[in-house]
Amino acid sequence: DDIFRDTIRGVLESSDYLVQDYATCEAFLADYSPGRRACLLVDAHAPGMEGLELLHRLRRNGDDLPAVMISDSSPVSVAVDAMKAGASDFIEKPFARSEVLHSVARALEHALDANKKLAWRQEATHCIESLTLRQRQIMDMVLAGHPSKNIAAELGISQRTVENHRASIMNRTHSKSIPALARIALAANPLTLAKTASGSSETNKN
Repeated sequence: DDIFRDTIRGVLESSDYLVQDYATCEAFLADYSPGRRACLLVDAHAPGMEGLELLHRLRRNGDDLPAVMISDSSPVSVAVDAMKAGASDFIEKPFARSEVLHSVARALEHALDANKKLAWRQEATHCIESLTLRQRQIMDMVLAGHPSKNIAAELGISQRTVENHRASIMNRTHSKSIPALARIALAANPLTLAKTASGSSETNKN
């Protein structure tokens, strides 16, 4: 989307970032040279090769280029798959100028400073450990893509109770969205998203 790319370019250049933009993932790969200090901002549903496939290809080549994935919708499975593929963050359109700037800055910061990345993981671990066993159970089911109604039936509790637990989970982890919760869960325990993504795949099959 030429207009969207121009808008993002303007936002980033106004904060003194040097920006190169591409209409497709294939065009990016044709021009990309590993080893530069950079952050990839990629649309999950780019024409041709999609953003997730691009991330997988980079990781298979041993390239840990920091990446932020954008999507015009945020089904849990897309956010979880993006994190599993190595995205530092997942943001949903429409988003505020401050959100994309914060995501890019954090991705670059964590790539450069191992101590800050460690501090972020420790903070995320503390947030997850503050949850009760029931809340952790519900969090795993939420990240696996299960709606509150199904979670309630599975656990034998009311949907209202599930919603109350979900609100508490979001509050205790300082998460404003499910992708943000997924990011924290992954930082605290990478195996969390490996399991929830598998559960999400099974849910989608049923």
